[in-house]
Amino acid sequence: MAPDARIYLCGRVTVERHGRVLADAALGGRQGRLLFGFLGTRRTVPVSRSQLIEAIWEMRTPPSVEPAMNALVSKLRAALRRLGVPRPHGVASDGGAYQFGVPSAWIDVEDARTAIDRAEGALRGNVLSEAWASANVAATIACQPFFPDEEHAWVRHQRAQLQRVWRRALLVLSTVSVRNGEHELGIQHAADVLSAEPFDELACQALMRAHAAAGNRAEALRVFASCRKVFRDELGTEPSEQTRTVFLSILKAG
Repeated sequence: MAPDARIYLCGRVTVERHGRVLADAALGGRQGRLLFGFLGTRRTVPVSRSQLIEAIWEMRTPPSVEPAMNALVSKLRAALRRLGVPRPHGVASDGGAYQFGVPSAWIDVEDARTAIDRAEGALRGNVLSEAWASANVAATIACQPFFPDEEHAWVRHQRAQLQRVWRRALLVLSTVSVRNGEHELGIQHAADVLSAEPFDELACQALMRAHAAAGNRAEALRVFASCRKVFRDELGTEPSEQTRTVFLSILKAG
């Protein structure tokens, strides 16, 4: 069944429903977008009024915060009604808690998390076409900026989650590429992850395997040496047993 609405929180914050579109100022400006984004990333969980206030203003709460909060909620409800979202949906409230309630809505951040789980499951089952398609969906969503002009704690947390989804998706794409004989593409995906997160050992392992599959054993061993140096210099420790096992298997295969 097609979703009743499509909600984009990555990139430009947008709601699409039955050919109508709301974005940016139509959602209540900067604070309206924060309210919408906070509720949209927690649609299954009722959120208290104090949590909403902190999510929007953090420590800079205005003296007139109660009427300001009421005005923001009213504006967002009115905006969603302009899209035809019926009462009591939109922003529902019950006993002082608020919850996002657009029925059957598709939300990009949720779909990214679902897609990467689906991709990894398909990869474990060696269903490469499904793994590739789902990982591409996850990577495409997760690489978009999430509220790039905001530095609220919940925004930074959501960015970190999306960054992890993006890294997991690229590692699936790397493995699928290598299994399909597209070694250079597999190398590139794994290298992109390792560049973004030098302590990601799964990326180190994937990059070693991709180079080895491409016939470049020396480069695979160099990747391990570089990974080990980073761990020693920055953390004062060694890579995990799993990473060393990949290294030794490549070393012995020479």
